[in-house]
Amino acid sequence: MQIQYLEIVTRNVDAVCAAYEALHGVRFSEPEAGLGNARTAGLPEGGKIGIRAPMSDSEETVVRPYVLVDDIEAAAATVAKADGEIIHPPMEIPGHGKFAIYIQGGIHHGLWQL
Repeated sequence: MQIQYLEIVTRNVDAVCAAYEALHGVRFSEPEAGLGNARTAGLPEGGKIGIRAPMSDSEETVVRPYVLVDDIEAAAATVAKADGEIIHPPMEIPGHGKFAIYIQGGIHHGLWQL
């Protein structure tokens, strides 16, 4: 299992980025529009961590790992059969791959296909 994208949604993007930079010696990018204006940095095993603000007043703060899968449609179907609630069906982000979001056990999870 590989984390392809680790998403942190926070109301204080600058402070969280600064803490990660100081703790881990990474540099975050400028906001990337295709990733909800997340500021990103590479993960040692590949993939990225993205830190962004909520995209609407109703979006909650959350930490959401996206696990790399070979077939996102099949993975989403498997999650749904296991009583996971698909809250964002598979969708392509140009230049990044496809993602989906589900909730299971009260926890947000993500799927990512390159």
